[in-house]
Amino acid sequence: MNTSSPDPEAPGPETSPGRDPGTPVVPGPGVADGPGDGAVRSRGTVRPPTLTRPDGTPVRVLVVDDDPDLAEVLCGALRYEGWEVRTACDGASAAAGARELLPDAVVLDVMLPDTDGFTVLRDLHTVLPGVCVLFLTARDAVEDRIAGITAGGDDYVTKPFSLEEVVARLRGLLRRAGMARRVDEGPRLVVGDLAMDEEAREVTRGGDLVELSPTEFELLRYLMRNPRRVLSKAQILDRVWSYDFGGQAHVVELYISYLRKKVDAGRDPMIHTVRGAGYVIKPAAGR
Repeated sequence: MNTSSPDPEAPGPETSPGRDPGTPVVPGPGVADGPGDGAVRSRGTVRPPTLTRPDGTPVRVLVVDDDPDLAEVLCGALRYEGWEVRTACDGASAAAGARELLPDAVVLDVMLPDTDGFTVLRDLHTVLPGVCVLFLTARDAVEDRIAGITAGGDDYVTKPFSLEEVVARLRGLLRRAGMARRVDEGPRLVVGDLAMDEEAREVTRGGDLVELSPTEFELLRYLMRNPRRVLSKAQILDRVWSYDFGGQAHVVELYISYLRKKVDAGRDPMIHTVRGAGYVIKPAAGR
């Protein structure tokens, strides 16, 4: 959040002609992709390494805000990160957008025309229980911040805000949740203290080597490429055993049990069963 008394030696916030002074603009070196009047040139900003999803595809972000100008500016900043971004202006369109995009993170305004952000968050969690959520609000009272976190939000930013801060907070949330990695990290998947080197085909947990069969490795790789996402038995069969596999769903249960004995044995569990839905991998509790 911007302070009211910035350092006189630091560059001040930049705004576009015709915009309210409190509206943030797209940061970053060079001219960002986005609306022409909202794109600005950074003064000496060093762009951090690009983040992608664990499988190398762009991070997906849903921006939910009923202010079209603010949503447009936010999208420009996030697309400049190389991320796939979609917008929604109310609770109904947020639910539809989440089902279509399956976002890794949601930037969610608390005040919406048809509902509030807390209700939207509860609906989102029925579809994406592990999605990272960053609340935006004009209210900065302590009780409002507590309400946002209690509702299941991961972080909270008040308006007016710095776009650099929003992007930095999203990057931090995604990395801590194991839902994104730096491009310069190479073919390595990390979820909590579980790490997989895809080229070396090595898996470690807490630094200890985990020996896996080829099928166990492929099953774990699919789970780790989709951290915090519930994967059905049908999805796992299709991806790990291929569409033409003639076996039954019980083979998934069998190999999940094999993985648990090797990955979770003697440790806090990371591989979980979601009754009636499938399986999910996420960092162990407390990590």
